[in-house]
Amino acid sequence: MIVKRFHIIIILGFLITSFSLSAQSAAQKKLEKQRQQVLKEMKQINALLFTKKKQEKSEITRIEDLNLKVSARKNLIRITNEQANLLTREINANQKEITSLRAQLEELKDDYAAMVVKSYKSKSEQSKVMFLLSSDNFKQAYKRLQYMKQYANYQKEQGEAIKTKTKDLQDLNIQLSKQKEDKKELIEENRAAKRQLELDVKEHETLMASIKNNMSKLTARIKQKKQEADRIDREINRLIKEAIAASNKEAGKKTSTGKFVLTPEAKRLATNFAANQGKLGWPVSRGVIKAKFGKGRSLTDSSVEVNNPGIKIATEDSAEVKAVFNGEISKVVIVKNGNPAIIIRHGNYLTIYTNLSKIYVKSGDKVKTGQAIGQVFTNKTNGESMLGFRVYKNDQKLNPQYWLTK
Repeated sequence: MIVKRFHIIIILGFLITSFSLSAQSAAQKKLEKQRQQVLKEMKQINALLFTKKKQEKSEITRIEDLNLKVSARKNLIRITNEQANLLTREINANQKEITSLRAQLEELKDDYAAMVVKSYKSKSEQSKVMFLLSSDNFKQAYKRLQYMKQYANYQKEQGEAIKTKTKDLQDLNIQLSKQKEDKKELIEENRAAKRQLELDVKEHETLMASIKNNMSKLTARIKQKKQEADRIDREINRLIKEAIAASNKEAGKKTSTGKFVLTPEAKRLATNFAANQGKLGWPVSRGVIKAKFGKGRSLTDSSVEVNNPGIKIATEDSAEVKAVFNGEISKVVIVKNGNPAIIIRHGNYLTIYTNLSKIYVKSGDKVKTGQAIGQVFTNKTNGESMLGFRVYKNDQKLNPQYWLTK
C-alpha cells in the first residue's frame, strides 16, 4: 500500500511539473511572437514615416509620427522585460524542482541501503529462504516471493526515474540559462532603445514647445482638417442610408427598416465575412496604423476632440489598395474638394477605403479578396500616403482593428 501510494505521488508530481513547464513555455512563445510583431511594426514605422526629409513634414505630422515611434519603442521594452522576468521565474522553479527530486532520490537511496544492510546482517539469502519457508502454503510463498521482487525492482525503478527526471531538469536549466544570456543581450539593446527613446521624447517636447508659440494658427488648421473629415463622413453616411433604403425598396418594404434586407446569397456572404473577424488581410501590402478608431484628443491641441470613424494607415507612395473580402462595389464616392473613396458591400457589412488617387472599379462590379481596387493618394507637400479604412455593419461603425489580421 505504501509503495503504491508513493508511486502515485511521484506520478502526480511529474504531471504537475510537466504542466507548469508547458504553460511557462507557451507564455514565452506568446511573448516572443508579440516582440517579433512590435519589431516588424517598428521597421515599418521607420521605413514609411522616417525616410523622408523632416522639412517636408508639418509640425503636426512630425508630432504624430514621433508619438507612434515612441509608443512602439515603449511596447518593445515592456515585452522584453516581461520575457526576462518570466525566464527568471522558470529557472527558479526548475531549481526548486531539482532540489525536491534530489531529496526524494536520497530518501530512496537511504531506504534501499537500509534494506541491503539489514539483509546482509541477517544473512539475507538465508532470511529470504526462511521467509519463504515459513509460509502457510505454496500460494502464500509465491506471493511473498513476488512481493520481494516487486519491492526491489520498484526501488531501482524509482531511483532511475528520479535520476532521469533530475537530468532532464538540469538540461532544461542549462537551456534556460542560455536563453537568459540571450535576453541579457536583448536588455542591453533595450538600454540603447531607452537612450534613443529619450532623444525621441526630447525632440517631441521641443516640437511641442515650438507649436505652442504658433498654437492659434495650428489649431485653425486642425479644425479645418476636422471639418473636411466630418464633411466626408456625412457624405459616406448619407450614401450608406441610401443603399439601405434601396435594399428595403427592392424587397418590397414600404418604409426602410434601417438595415439591409438580404437575399440568401447576401446572407451567406455576410456570414462568411463575420466568420473572418480578426483574419481579414490588410488593404495595403505595407502599412502601420497611425490613427486609431474612436474618440480622442488632438496630439497637438488637447482642446480639439477627434472622432475617427475608422483607422488611418500610413503606407508607401501610391500604394495599391486591395479589397479585404469578396463583395460588390456599392459606390465610388466622389467628394467635392476631396479625394475619392470606395464602398464595398459584403451582405450587411461594408468596408470603405478613403483618400484614393486612382479608382480601378465602378459601382456594381464584383470583387474578390485581395483584388486591387485603386491607389492611395500621396500628398506631394509632405510626402504622406494615408489610407482611411472603415468597417460598418448596416450603418453602425465598427473598429477595423478587430477585423484585420495581426
